[in-house]
Amino acid sequence: MSGTLFIVATPIGNLEDMSYRAVRILSEVDLIACEDTRQTGVLLKHYGIQARSLTSFFEHNEIKKTAEVLDRLKRGEMVAVVSDAGTPTISDPAFRLVREARQGGFTVVTIPGPSAAIAALSISGLPTDSFVFEGFLPVKKGRQSRWKALQHEDRTIILYESPHRLLRMLDEARTYVGERPTVVARELTKKFEEIVHGTPDELIDHFTKRPPKGEFVVLIAGKSYAAKLEKAAIDLTLEVKFDK
Repeated sequence: MSGTLFIVATPIGNLEDMSYRAVRILSEVDLIACEDTRQTGVLLKHYGIQARSLTSFFEHNEIKKTAEVLDRLKRGEMVAVVSDAGTPTISDPAFRLVREARQGGFTVVTIPGPSAAIAALSISGLPTDSFVFEGFLPVKKGRQSRWKALQHEDRTIILYESPHRLLRMLDEARTYVGERPTVVARELTKKFEEIVHGTPDELIDHFTKRPPKGEFVVLIAGKSYAAKLEKAAIDLTLEVKFDK
């Protein structure tokens, strides 16, 4: 028998965003590997899911747990992977597990659903036809080099950031990419959801007055789009001037 690995997306805040299919799969699998068993336990209880077995699966035990999950798959079992919120493997553990499961000949199935990056992009008002997802930038080593690379990026840039580093990120954005149109999406789908548009300088002012709380997605216009907006603004200014 060959087991099946399910990568199951879960809500990023609003529990109504859980799909019927995700509920069914989590009810049927032999094992649920989750980033935090307590948080997943709350989710399962909300939907009345009686999990057969739960195990923790996070960044610091991923190598060990990958081997254990592969053993379960070899026995023909069905295993689901969930993160604390959103789609597993997207700035969350499980990439190694998916890769090794595929290399081992096991079936890997996606149960699609919420993703904070795509949710934020869809309502940002920035170009959606081409974008780059950077996730969390390195905290120390390599952070400056990533910003230098993003200086020349023409696609919409999507980043994740924690509340205590948000102001630092916006200051770095101001330094490396300039005053491009930027969007900060906070606590998406939750009670205190907030979408703030502006330049990095304007956003620094906003979040200095209102200390950042919650989970953040930061979107920055690509270089070419920002240049088009700047040119359009200049042309409009000249048009108004000559009309007078």
